[in-house]
Amino acid sequence: MGEADGAQSVTAALVVIGDEVLSGRTKDKNIGHIAERLTDVGIDLREVRIVADVEDDIVAAINALRQRFTYVFTTGGIGPTHDDITADSVAKAFGVGIDVDPRARAMLLEYIAEKDLNEARLRMARIPDGASLVVNEVSRAPGFRIGNVIVMAGVPRIMQAMLEAVLPELEKGRPMLSRTILAEAKEGDIAAPLRAIAERFPAAVIGSYPFRDEADGRFKTNLVVRARDVDLLEAAGDAVAQMVDEAARG
Repeated sequence: MGEADGAQSVTAALVVIGDEVLSGRTKDKNIGHIAERLTDVGIDLREVRIVADVEDDIVAAINALRQRFTYVFTTGGIGPTHDDITADSVAKAFGVGIDVDPRARAMLLEYIAEKDLNEARLRMARIPDGASLVVNEVSRAPGFRIGNVIVMAGVPRIMQAMLEAVLPELEKGRPMLSRTILAEAKEGDIAAPLRAIAERFPAAVIGSYPFRDEADGRFKTNLVVRARDVDLLEAAGDAVAQMVDEAARG
């Protein structure tokens, strides 16, 4: 959907990398947080892909998405073990070299004694040529940004720190506003008039979310209107509220 004033939206995709997510051994806790924070600052998360620890698959996903969206975020695969291949895959996607970055090495030494900085831990300092670093205030091993791709850790607490570090550097759109109207009706009973309202306000995003009220056992629907323009939000929200009132009166 376009915005009411025709402004260009800022968009993003997320690539979640890791066999452990696909196998179910690890339950992803990052997608929801990233979606919420990006929405807060006016960046629309449009697509999420979960990719195995396979270099060709990671390269293909990154190259496809970075052409379509303003930003591509990745989580996972930048640790010290043999299956942490995200950095190498991103370097391959951009056609650049990769090696231990002295800036990243210095950051690691703020957290790890030099005698403990073995070959495995140095993998976390390997950064593609030309990339800038994304600061990690939790464990110091940095993420990085190259072009429009931002590479972050998979551990939620570390990912969140990296995201907060990089957000101030990114282009942003207008934050999305929302209004929720409760309809004491089943979703199917109000689908037709709701569709008509959505067609009247194509620049707004209108969603319906049915649920069963545990208090009285009745089926009801939350109708959520989202828009970046305050006047549009008010107009579309009022139309939905009026429709709900009319439906309640029968």
